[in-house]
Amino acid sequence: MWNLVRLKSSYFLSKTTKKAYHKGLPFSLSIEPTTACNLGCPECPSGLKQFTRPTGKLDLELHQKMIEQLKRSVFYINYYFQGEPFLHPQFLDLIIEAKRNKIYTATSTNAHFIDKSKAEEIVKSGLDRLIISIDGLTQATYENYRVHGNLNKVIEGTNHLLAAKNRLNSSTPHLIFQFLAVKQNEHEIPEVFKLGKEMGIDEVRIKSAQLYDYENGNPLMPESEKYSRYKLQSDGTYKLKYKTGNHCWRMWSSSVFTWDGKVVPCCFDKDAKHVLGTLENRSFKDIWNEKKYIAFRQAVLTGRNQIDICKNCSEGSKVWV
Repeated sequence: MWNLVRLKSSYFLSKTTKKAYHKGLPFSLSIEPTTACNLGCPECPSGLKQFTRPTGKLDLELHQKMIEQLKRSVFYINYYFQGEPFLHPQFLDLIIEAKRNKIYTATSTNAHFIDKSKAEEIVKSGLDRLIISIDGLTQATYENYRVHGNLNKVIEGTNHLLAAKNRLNSSTPHLIFQFLAVKQNEHEIPEVFKLGKEMGIDEVRIKSAQLYDYENGNPLMPESEKYSRYKLQSDGTYKLKYKTGNHCWRMWSSSVFTWDGKVVPCCFDKDAKHVLGTLENRSFKDIWNEKKYIAFRQAVLTGRNQIDICKNCSEGSKVWV
């Protein structure tokens, strides 16, 4: 609790004075199990194989090192950054290690690799929350965004999870259907709520899509502005719907670790262009407190819209609709 107070107070002081000042360590992490993915989603560098950084999977010893260094401050880990987590053959060992240290765990999946046996393993691992991407209710609509995907596998995997939770009398993982709203599927949004209720899903969420090329419109942009992160201007171009000031709570509260131990500022640095340090040869505390990290926080405070990964960022805006 004291760590959280220190983080909050130093963040608000920095936000007010426009001078980067921080105390404490992050309470939240995103850890990348792997960059590999079986799909080819059009707005995802992992699926499109557009990374300049290497593809690989998180080593268990490196993961243990991450946990050991931060288990006293971190109480939430999202085991997702890029890639499909369940392509990591020892993914659930990562979850078990975190749960051993009483850390809340979450991840996101396309649910293509969840059979009856895997579903039981997931429930037994103690995973707290699982987001299942379901971006269409027909194969044609689903595959329009989840290229190379199979909707039946998503439904089957979800049913295996629901059955495993029931057999093991478990309330976890909390299952969320995430429906990424794009032009081609927005007409199905009412139906995904019905499907979730019929199947017994814990929660259904509609998420607006981050689009890389949006200024002059994009074929994926929803017709309803309600489901879009962008709004049409009088000159015919588009801009972000919500204003983002020169501040960002994530630079104080959380950090992101790639599969090979690089520390990057946030989940929008998908290609790890702003590496702040490497855990293979440095302690996280040293990286967190060194000049490079402080300089990045300062850059956010003085000109967030000048940082490439911040220009299309949703932090501080409404993503779930």
